[in-house]
Amino acid sequence: QVHLVESGGGLVQAGGSLRPSCAASGSIASIYEMCWYRRAPGKQRELVARAFNTGDTDYADSVSGRFTIFRDNAKNTMYLQMNGLKPEETAMYLCKADGLRQGGVMGYDAWGEGTQVAVSS
Repeated sequence: QVHLVESGGGLVQAGGSLRPSCAASGSIASIYEMCWYRRAPGKQRELVARAFNTGDTDYADSVSGRFTIFRDNAKNTMYLQMNGLKPEETAMYLCKADGLRQGGVMGYDAWGEGTQVAVSS
């Protein structure tokens, strides 16, 4: 099994910054893609950013220029530097990863349980 654990959420004032992290562990041979999603009350889950093992990254238009996703591949950990936070970005932030399990044959698609981010106005 592959496990993802998020941490680093919290309460911040509008315009502030947070840097949640997501640590992957378990039967991992490789991690192809790591993503951050968010789910706000009453809204659909939204893809925020993703980082590939090639070093490529991709962002939702709403966060481009303010958020930065990066990976520490040696630690199987991903971070999301969030600057200029807005009250409407209050949500549960979840990470997702996919890749190959040890043995290099079977794939996985794992989700964490999330870390709560609250932005006050």
